Amino acid sequence: MTLAAFLAFAGLVIFAAISPGPAVLMSARTGLTEGFRTGLMLAMGIGAGAVVWASAAMFGLNLLFAVAPALLWALKIGGAAYLIWMAIGLWRDASTPLMTEDSRPLPRSALSAFRLGLFTQLANPKPAVMFSAIFLGTVPQGTPLWVYGALLALIFTAETAWNSLVARIFSLDRTRARYISLKTLIDRSFGGLLALLGIKIAAT
Repeated sequence: MTLAAFLAFAGLVIFAAISPGPAVLMSARTGLTEGFRTGLMLAMGIGAGAVVWASAAMFGLNLLFAVAPALLWALKIGGAAYLIWMAIGLWRDASTPLMTEDSRPLPRSALSAFRLGLFTQLANPKPAVMFSAIFLGTVPQGTPLWVYGALLALIFTAETAWNSLVARIFSLDRTRARYISLKTLIDRSFGGLLALLGIKIAAT
C-alpha cells in the first residue's frame, strides 16, 4: 500500500468519523448528561462498532447485500427501530428534572456506556457500504494482513478520538449549565433528531 493510498484512506476515514449521525449525536448527549468519562467509554464502543462494520466490509458484506438485498433491508429496519426506541425514551423523559447534587444523572457503568456506543454504531448499517467503497478504492489486492489490522486500528482511533472530543466539548461546565436550563427543549431536540435519523436509515 503506497503512502498516497494510505493518506487517502485516512482522509476518508476521518471524514466518515466526523460526519453527523447517530453516533455523534449520542456522544454529544452523553457528554452533556453524564460527563466525559462516560462519554469516553461510549466513544470507544462507537469505535468498536466501526471496526465491526469495517471488518464486515473487508470480508465482502457489501457483495452479500447486493446478492441478498433483503438482508440490508432487515438490518436497516432493525437499526432504525433501535434508534427510534431511544428517541422515544428521550422525548418521554425530557421534562423529568435532574435531581443529583451536581445536576446530572448518575453516570451509567463503563460497560453500559461502551455497549450503548457499540449498539448505536451497529444500528446504522450504512458504514458497511461506505467502508466497502473506501477499501475498494484505496487498498490494493494482495495487501498483507498486518496492514489490514493497522487500517482497522486507524478506523477505531479516528472514531474514538472524534466522538471523545464531541463528548468532552459537551461535558464542559458552561455547556452543561446551559443544558440544565433548557433540558426539556434540548432532550426533545435530541430525541427528534435521533428519530429522524432512524427514519432516514430505514427509508434509504
